[in-house]
Amino acid sequence: MTAENEREIYHKLEAMKEIRNKTITLERLKRSILNEVRSGDQEGRCLAQYKREMELLQQEKMSHVEELRQIHADINAMETVIKQTEESMSRKLSNASRLHEDYRPLKTEVDLLRRQCLGLDRLPDLHEEEGSPITPDRFPPAAPRAGPAGAAAAFLAPAPRKPPPPPPAFRSALERDFLTVSLRQQPPPMKSCLSCHQQIHRNAPICPLCKAKSRSRNPKKPKKK
Repeated sequence: MTAENEREIYHKLEAMKEIRNKTITLERLKRSILNEVRSGDQEGRCLAQYKREMELLQQEKMSHVEELRQIHADINAMETVIKQTEESMSRKLSNASRLHEDYRPLKTEVDLLRRQCLGLDRLPDLHEEEGSPITPDRFPPAAPRAGPAGAAAAFLAPAPRKPPPPPPAFRSALERDFLTVSLRQQPPPMKSCLSCHQQIHRNAPICPLCKAKSRSRNPKKPKKK
């Protein structure tokens, strides 16, 4: 094995280590966001019940004059509870938005590394998670900026020479490291590379393992005029 091959494998191992660490951080941020959003939504449902109770108390105030003093006390108590609940809901949703600002660029970087280094599909978005309380418009879209994803793209620029395919031991370790992250993903459509005969994504133009151009076994025939 030449020194250049060893450097190429070393860079790939470093990229795998970085992806794994950042994926773990990404999953941690995702769980925190989901917990904050669920808790905030629960507070919102409680808030609707509290406001309904306030309306009933106001009606009772008008129909039961003899209980006016007690009703006033209940109203004051309910107003305090509503204020506290609104503050709690606002705080939790604000925390979720703040966490999402950290989550979004990190996920973009991880998706870029997965695609360029490993030929893998992106991780599902928060609103695509099964049972997620998050809707696609829950968080505002991010403004374009040069961040970690740009640095990752520069780091992963194609080498001037065609690198050799990684050894089977490297591929096996790589598959084990990303097994837990990919459990919730639907298996992507796959095909066999005509050069190294490994399974790759059906739409991949280049095999991520041997860097050979991918060609369809059954190319589409041009339509007759």
